[in-house]
Amino acid sequence: MKAMVVMALGGALALTGCSGLNDTQQRALTGTGIGAAGGAVLGAIGGNAALGAVAGAAAGLAGGLIYDKVKKDEQASYNSGYAAGKKSSTTSQ
Repeated sequence: MKAMVVMALGGALALTGCSGLNDTQQRALTGTGIGAAGGAVLGAIGGNAALGAVAGAAAGLAGGLIYDKVKKDEQASYNSGYAAGKKSSTTSQ
């Protein structure tokens, strides 16, 4: 019971510490966490959970940063198209 309380408090503290992160940091942290968890599971199956967690965290970090780049490029393309459309509608009137 005591361990569950400590885990719940630790989880709440970890989530509170993530509230001031920008989008890039949130995506990198999320990717790292998911990758570490998945890697630990796969590593445990293979006999070395720690090595699996490290490899998973690295892969998750890379995935999170790639996803962030895609989302930023998507937003930049949208903004560019919006500005061009707005400019063309004001010049044709």
